[in-house]
Amino acid sequence: MTKKVEFYYDFSSPYTYIASTRIEEVCEDNGAELEWKPFLLGGIFNETGVKPAVQIENKIAYIKKDLGDTARYYRVEFKFPEIFPLMSVKAMRGAFAAAEKGLLVPYNHHLFRLYWTEGKDLNQDEVLRAAVGEVGIDPEWFMARIVEQDIKDRLKNETSGAAARGAFGAPTIFVGDKMFWGNDRLDYLDRHLKGEL
Repeated sequence: MTKKVEFYYDFSSPYTYIASTRIEEVCEDNGAELEWKPFLLGGIFNETGVKPAVQIENKIAYIKKDLGDTARYYRVEFKFPEIFPLMSVKAMRGAFAAAEKGLLVPYNHHLFRLYWTEGKDLNQDEVLRAAVGEVGIDPEWFMARIVEQDIKDRLKNETSGAAARGAFGAPTIFVGDKMFWGNDRLDYLDRHLKGEL
């Protein structure tokens, strides 16, 4: 039976951006089905009591250095944005809208790149309009769709559901009940899918 990999992500997370450039290859190499799971990292922090790294001076200073090292190690284009942290609610709601059009994966990759390589503020309506137009989604439909209550509820429910399963940060990855947290655990995921861990 094909294993399913659930990849919980938020565009505001730099390590999730790096993981997003690798997760598809890991799944393809192991014949696993990848399910992209939008959630709200700020909501996870609120539900679990986790303090964001940006509030810890020593930690955020280290993370900025580590992200540069990590991006170079994986040969991923990366530039720490001036606007940080990102208010990602609109963009994350938009993931559900993009899925309705069958464009979730290109939407995800495009928005991750816009923020983590170009520093575009995904909270700005004009940025979102341009971004979705570039992946083939009608901007007017998109902006109307992301403020509808069912989309808001879906994001809230995915976030609460992830927290209930044990998530406390991003990326969080599940294979059944087994959880992996962080870009640096994709190697563990690979071994697990191979039946070696």
